[in-house]
Amino acid sequence: MSDSVRQATRISLLVVICATLAGCSGFEGASLRMASVVSPYRIDIVQGNFVSSEQVAQLKPGMERQQVRDLLGTPLLQSVFHSDRWDYVFTFKRQGEEPQLRKVTVFFNGGVLARFEADALPTEAEFVASLGKGRKTAEAPMLEATEESLKQFPAAAKPAEPKALPPLPATYPPLEPSAP
Repeated sequence: MSDSVRQATRISLLVVICATLAGCSGFEGASLRMASVVSPYRIDIVQGNFVSSEQVAQLKPGMERQQVRDLLGTPLLQSVFHSDRWDYVFTFKRQGEEPQLRKVTVFFNGGVLARFEADALPTEAEFVASLGKGRKTAEAPMLEATEESLKQFPAAAKPAEPKALPPLPATYPPLEPSAP
């Protein structure tokens, strides 16, 4: 083989290798761009007991345990070692946002509410509004039919009159057999 053929073969091989590597990096970049556009749906995760600021505002020292349970619900954490402490923990995780964590701790003394500690809590209206935040909602279609659109449907047939039921018997047989 001559030197010029060898050099041409080397250059051809080098061009093929460079083209292959460029194609791989281009494919990887394209696949990464595609993956960033198409991502799996991740559901919102709500765990624990949601306690609103309105509920905490109703807590008063001296309330009995059952009154607190009626107001706030069953506590998420009840320690065997700390029977006079109830913990209400609430977490809310949504795709693309920082998880929210809120805690309310209730302390009892002799079966009655002594004190409580709570994070900054939203009102019920604020919490409900935050559930729909960031979601795309389509406008609801008009669900009203006009007179013209109703005319294209056949008229509904009147229901038939129900048949008369046979008369009930005057007496019924006994439920248990008679004793001999």
